[in-house]
Amino acid sequence: MIVVRTWAVALTGLRGELIEVEADITQHRPDFRLIGMPDKALAEAVRRVTNASENSGLKLPDRRLTVNLLPASLPKQGSGFDLAVAMAALATDGRVDPESLARTVHIGELGLDGRIRAVPGVLPAVLAAVRAGRPRVVVPHENREEAELVPGAEIIAAENLAQVARLHGAELDDMVIEAPSPPIARAISEPRRDESLDLSDVVGQPQSVDALIVAAAGGHHVLMSGPPGAGKTMLARRMPGILPVLDDEAALEVASIRSLSGERVTGLTRTPPFEAPHHSATMVALVGGGSRKAAPGAIARASRGVLFLDEVAEAPRSVLDALRQPLEHGSISIHRSGFTASFPARFQLVLAMNPCPCGEFGVAGATCTCSPADVRRYAGKISGPLLDRVDIDLRLERVSRLGEEGGSTTSAQARETVVQARSRAAERLADTPWRTNAEVGGRWLREGPRALRGAARRTLDSALQRGLLTLRAYDRVTRVAWTIADIEGRGTPNAADVGRALFLKKGVAR
Repeated sequence: MIVVRTWAVALTGLRGELIEVEADITQHRPDFRLIGMPDKALAEAVRRVTNASENSGLKLPDRRLTVNLLPASLPKQGSGFDLAVAMAALATDGRVDPESLARTVHIGELGLDGRIRAVPGVLPAVLAAVRAGRPRVVVPHENREEAELVPGAEIIAAENLAQVARLHGAELDDMVIEAPSPPIARAISEPRRDESLDLSDVVGQPQSVDALIVAAAGGHHVLMSGPPGAGKTMLARRMPGILPVLDDEAALEVASIRSLSGERVTGLTRTPPFEAPHHSATMVALVGGGSRKAAPGAIARASRGVLFLDEVAEAPRSVLDALRQPLEHGSISIHRSGFTASFPARFQLVLAMNPCPCGEFGVAGATCTCSPADVRRYAGKISGPLLDRVDIDLRLERVSRLGEEGGSTTSAQARETVVQARSRAAERLADTPWRTNAEVGGRWLREGPRALRGAARRTLDSALQRGLLTLRAYDRVTRVAWTIADIEGRGTPNAADVGRALFLKKGVAR
């Protein structure tokens, strides 16, 4: 008997690898074996495929059937291989067209009645198939909308096994009833942009609003500290609304991560994502992972957007220190036995904390009940290396007087300022691998063709010599100074821009 082949996709993080699914039957005692390093969920596909085939009027050959998943050395997880295994097995006795099967990728989980159920990660799987030169992909009907988001893909959505068999030329009894695929409820619904979160809602904090615009324009990380009620959370939640809309590549990346997380994806959202995990979140919840399958954590889900950590001083220090590597490299790798999963981590970090456990330290007219040791211990929960990676240290005070009107800057106005500043930075960095000021390498900043000169350079050098800045902080202040210059429309930062950047790094008082 000729060995028949079809294709599936194995996902490791966001990276998909095409899997060759080959099947053969021999004249031995009836058996069904699945080989090629399947995990437990995939190994159980033998029973799902057997029952689904019989209940669809497509009983498997009554001989020894072997299905192999290549490359055999790559671990494979999940039930998304069911459909490919079933079609390869059914093709061994010639009931379906092997040529049609060989040029098609199959993704989907089978129910015992033959239904094809939705699976997570269809979007990155289809993207991997198209990039590998296999654009013809069969997907569950529930995943059709997200699969069709991939440019160049030929998507065939199916509700049950009988439909796929007929697609490849199988002749079924007209009496066979194709099992319908009822809508499958998803735990997480399509995210919607909250238009009510406008920057003009922030009153009495003009310097804080300006600092937030600087952070958005350059892609800088921010730490906001101040007493309860000062507006830290209000400012953070309005950050995505002033960021530029996502381009096609970024929107597809965000949608792929959402798909891999099991969310319902019906289109490409242009709004940058916003993730705000609770301060009690574990390291796995933040970083991602799992024993058998590496799932994206809050860091990956915030990529291309904002990761907001409120009450950051209450979080375990080990969890916070896990942020240091992705902040530097823009990606995060999860190592497990047999595989390494990588996820993008290009996010803006926004931290918020109180000045002390009771929240009243340094507040005019309030009484702090914390001892000096408690205040030092509370502030020391954020490690120096993490603080060194923060570009803007924003100190807020409670609003003590309300004006007659709300804030003077709207989100639309701020976003226009941010877009123009980023456009200037991208034009200046056109011949480099960077596009925003926060990404620029330190050596290029200090020694490259755009290195600061004159009074601007002397101001920074003096702060470094006096020990006010580390070398990493020196570079971060320089990046913020370039962002301020871009907002003001200047070709290079002057001494005033550097002075303001130093002020933002040390803390802004309202």
